[in-house]
Amino acid sequence: MQVPVQIAFEGIRHSDAIEARIREETDKLEQFFGRLIGARVVVARPQHRHRKGDIFHIRVHLAVPDAADIVVNREPAATGAHEDVYVTIRDAFMAARRQLQDIVRKRDGHVKEHEIPPHGVIASIHAGADYGFIASSDGHEIYFHRNSVVDTRFDDLEVGEEVRFTESQGDKGPQASFVQIVGKHHPGLSAARK
Repeated sequence: MQVPVQIAFEGIRHSDAIEARIREETDKLEQFFGRLIGARVVVARPQHRHRKGDIFHIRVHLAVPDAADIVVNREPAATGAHEDVYVTIRDAFMAARRQLQDIVRKRDGHVKEHEIPPHGVIASIHAGADYGFIASSDGHEIYFHRNSVVDTRFDDLEVGEEVRFTESQGDKGPQASFVQIVGKHHPGLSAARK
């Protein structure tokens, strides 16, 4: 870490044991993500309760290069799970680690991008032979069979209807293994194209 870890206590006396645990947890984060710029951790006990144990708040602020800072704020839970300061520290650092993992996945390109499936229009239908052709948006024709049509009946298809499809390579060229009319179940897809 470029800047030493800063640990602060609010509403609670300084504890060497708590500080040691926080340093352990930050060391684990650094082993996983060695380029952290700095970390600030605040341990707070904002209220004192007489009948039940105290509730602890942990705030972790990590400075990460070339990314937004990571901020984890573990507020007290209704379940009382944060009555143990060590459990609260563990939970806060687990949440910080998950956010660091997300940053690593994005940097490595392992985040799934949601693509809009290919689309086109019904170019022709050969009802007696149970097949048709789709004119794709990039200009080529794709064969499809009656069994590829979902969410509607093949016999109800009309030439000119907009469809989305999944293309695969068949014995005689490209074919659609999945054909669905746009707008029947996904109105946002057709509206985005207008």
